[in-house]
Amino acid sequence: MDIRQIVIVGTGQMGAGIAQVAAQSGLEVTLVDVDRALAEKAKAGIAGRLDKLVAKGKLAQADKDAAIARLHSAGSLEEAKGAQLAIEAIVEHEPTKRELFVRLDQLLPKEAILATNTSSIPITRLAAATKRPDQVVGMHFMNPVPVMKLVELIRGAQTSDETYEAVKALAQKLGKTTVVSRDFPGFIVNRILIPMLNEACFALHEGLGTAKDIDEAMKLGTNQPMGPFELADFIGLDTVLAIAEVLHKGLGDDKYRPSPLLRQYVDAGWFGRKTGRGFHQY
Repeated sequence: MDIRQIVIVGTGQMGAGIAQVAAQSGLEVTLVDVDRALAEKAKAGIAGRLDKLVAKGKLAQADKDAAIARLHSAGSLEEAKGAQLAIEAIVEHEPTKRELFVRLDQLLPKEAILATNTSSIPITRLAAATKRPDQVVGMHFMNPVPVMKLVELIRGAQTSDETYEAVKALAQKLGKTTVVSRDFPGFIVNRILIPMLNEACFALHEGLGTAKDIDEAMKLGTNQPMGPFELADFIGLDTVLAIAEVLHKGLGDDKYRPSPLLRQYVDAGWFGRKTGRGFHQY
């Protein structure tokens, strides 16, 4: 399948990033959120980021204008009925995602592929909520999408070879490098990353060092561009906790149990950069 028309559900940081890259790559993109105003805001944000690239000489004005012309905002899924591919980028909450997949299954053409940008929830269970489980797949983009080159492709137990090949070709068209993960909690990246961030929380809780010192130690000692707390704040502590809980429940091993300190920060509403406070102040 040559995918040219897609719908992206969810216009937060991830959804908007995927939409930007797709529009720049020549795809017709419909951005959908519960309120059209949210989709319009995301489109305006994309235009602003592209304007900065134009100002720096990294993007031609004509290319920017063409990309924005391919972006369409919508306040309901009905406005994207003809899409060949749907990419779900909503909250990391399985019941909510399953409900959306049921709706997409009802609305989109029978040949359309349903993809999820989930960072941890099993693809097999989401696929089972639809009448096209062989056409459901995981496309886990890295954040920020316009910068990061990786897309994890996750095949559920039912995902067909045709579906996998179609989304792999699409990811390559978007300029991404793909890796394939089996459908286990956390997939590849978060299976390794989240326990590291969680262990940093335990270290801070035990007084091993300050958040600043732990970040500095990991950046200079292991050549990481961001320390664990900087990265957790960037991802969102609520998201980090949600993934840690999926790992703990899905793998049944106490080594994945979320740090009490991480849970306390989330309870306090300190989610990181998006709220102005996490392990650091913003």
